[in-house]
Amino acid sequence: MKLYDITVVGAGPAGMMAAIRAGQLGKNVILIERNDTLGKKLKITGSSRCNITNTASLDEFMEKFGKNGAFFRSAFATFSNRRLMSFFKDRGLKLKVEENGRVFPVTDKSRSVIMVLKDYLSENKVKRDYNTRLIKIKKKKDYFSLDLGNDNHIATKKVILATGGVSYPSTGSTGDGFEIAKKLGHKITPLKPGLVPLKASETWIKELQGITLQNVRLTFKYGKKKIISDKGNLIFTHYGISGPLVLDISNEIVSILKNETVSLFIDLKPEMTFPEIEEKLLSEFENRSKTEFKNLMKLFIPNRMIPIFTELLGIDPKKKANQVTKGERNSILNLLKAFPLTITDSLSIDKAMVTCGGVLKKEINPQTMESKIVSGIYFAGEIIDFCAPSGGYNLQEAFSTGYLAGESAAENLD
Repeated sequence: MKLYDITVVGAGPAGMMAAIRAGQLGKNVILIERNDTLGKKLKITGSSRCNITNTASLDEFMEKFGKNGAFFRSAFATFSNRRLMSFFKDRGLKLKVEENGRVFPVTDKSRSVIMVLKDYLSENKVKRDYNTRLIKIKKKKDYFSLDLGNDNHIATKKVILATGGVSYPSTGSTGDGFEIAKKLGHKITPLKPGLVPLKASETWIKELQGITLQNVRLTFKYGKKKIISDKGNLIFTHYGISGPLVLDISNEIVSILKNETVSLFIDLKPEMTFPEIEEKLLSEFENRSKTEFKNLMKLFIPNRMIPIFTELLGIDPKKKANQVTKGERNSILNLLKAFPLTITDSLSIDKAMVTCGGVLKKEINPQTMESKIVSGIYFAGEIIDFCAPSGGYNLQEAFSTGYLAGESAAENLD
């Protein structure tokens, strides 16, 4: 049975980076992957455009990972967004920065990113073993025995688990790593969907499917509390709402939905105050006094929203502007600033972009990504308990923790 220095389990962004870094340090590395190719989930991220990172500062990065974001300080400091961008640029992959600091390859194709990673793996002599699934890890005196099924075993001095979460199981993220970590003695925090669309109970939501609202603000209310979003874009679906604004705040909403439904109010005109909208409404109603109400509303909302809007208001869509009462104008104003939906659930975790929850961070050394439970076991990527918004933060976490785990495992062999 051949003895490897380091075995990396999972050929996603974290696993590939871990293997590359360990290979750069001259170690004998094998990367095992249950799929027949590299980066299957990476291929579909960012709508297949691959938002690899963000230009945010180190402090901003940690802030995006919530109250325990400081756990990733060493990983982000060791392999920062700047170093990651240089990593790709050094291989000729040109990058571009889009809205809110999101970084993409100029090609707008995730396969361009995967090709660079593949080249680095080859250059650093990382052995790749596809269609291979890790079943069990056994700790021996000075190495680990990995059971790969069908009487296939390998021996390795160090193991890096980068198996991902349970989102998009068709890409190989089926939760194997959590079960293996649990058998090794690790605690797994509850798994829940992150960056996931939300469901609404209103039956008329289907009529709004496909409509995009730009630069709106969301207010979620539950009990006496509320959560207010930044401004951003929302997309109506046949079951509810999606889009960047929804996905980024969904992590908080999913936790609340365990115990109760949530009332959502969409501010369609967050850049305007109530008095400002009221003034505009009055002006338009006076200047277009003979215009039908439904046509007047085209100045304020997308055409396809107007039938639902008039139905909720109870105003005859053919009513002339000069016939709309003051009370009806107040109702219009309130609906523009607080378009209501009832949020009852999210899509299931297998439809989420990321998995929230995972191996308890307290059981991982943040300086090295090594397990505090079993020496010689390291973790990288989505298998670790965390959740961050979209914008390149989750992929940077994968690359940074992968790099740190690969480096630490290699240096601990010296």
